[in-house]
Amino acid sequence: MTRTRTAIVLGGSGSVGTAVLRELFRDEGFDTVITLSRRSLPEAVAMARAAGRKLVEKLVPDMSPASLAAATLDAARDEGGELEGFSVLGVGAGTAKLTLEEHRAVDVVLNEAFARALRDSGKVQHLAFMSAAAADPTAKATGSGAAGLSRYNRVKGEAEEAVRASGPAVVSVFRPAMIIGSQHTPWLLEKALPLFSFVTPAKYKSITVEQIANAMIATAKHHPTASATYHYPEMMELIASGQRWRAGPA
Repeated sequence: MTRTRTAIVLGGSGSVGTAVLRELFRDEGFDTVITLSRRSLPEAVAMARAAGRKLVEKLVPDMSPASLAAATLDAARDEGGELEGFSVLGVGAGTAKLTLEEHRAVDVVLNEAFARALRDSGKVQHLAFMSAAAADPTAKATGSGAAGLSRYNRVKGEAEEAVRASGPAVVSVFRPAMIIGSQHTPWLLEKALPLFSFVTPAKYKSITVEQIANAMIATAKHHPTASATYHYPEMMELIASGQRWRAGPA
């Protein structure tokens, strides 16, 4: 019997989110992709059409926690088979301009609402969740909220805690460092960082949007029995494992 598997994706409009959608449409392991977003995603529609795959767009115009939770539950209720959760939702550029509470309202509160609704649906046992390499819920909440600084890391750490506490039985947390291919990564930095990879600690090596997407999908298809955190080395191993699974026995 052919197994049906559905992906439900929050944050599909960003650079990593687009990569996740692209790789899901390429992967024969998923029959349906559901997106939760404020507005329709034309690129996702085009990718689904080109791949001949089913896309369900659940629009949440106000994107409040209650509305997001209701849309998530509605989406889960309408689908059969295995349902896998993905969240790459987070404030992109401009976190330095936000207050702490404004940043939390997206990264923590919305992700928590999504994770809780997945759990409450009774159909989702696993969530792949993207965070950041230096996430730390105990980091100082003062100062600038710019990416990589203390307050930013604090919010990312709080988001991880909220999702683990409220979400499905297994939460796989992905902690990329500098993301190659992100619209928010400066071009010059994107080109320069790989040149110094030989002196960069493994967990802080730069990673592409496609690599993050493939690592997240690998856990969704062969998810672990317990929650875990994945930095660059673990993500590379997940990708390699996924390739071995697709290749089958030698």
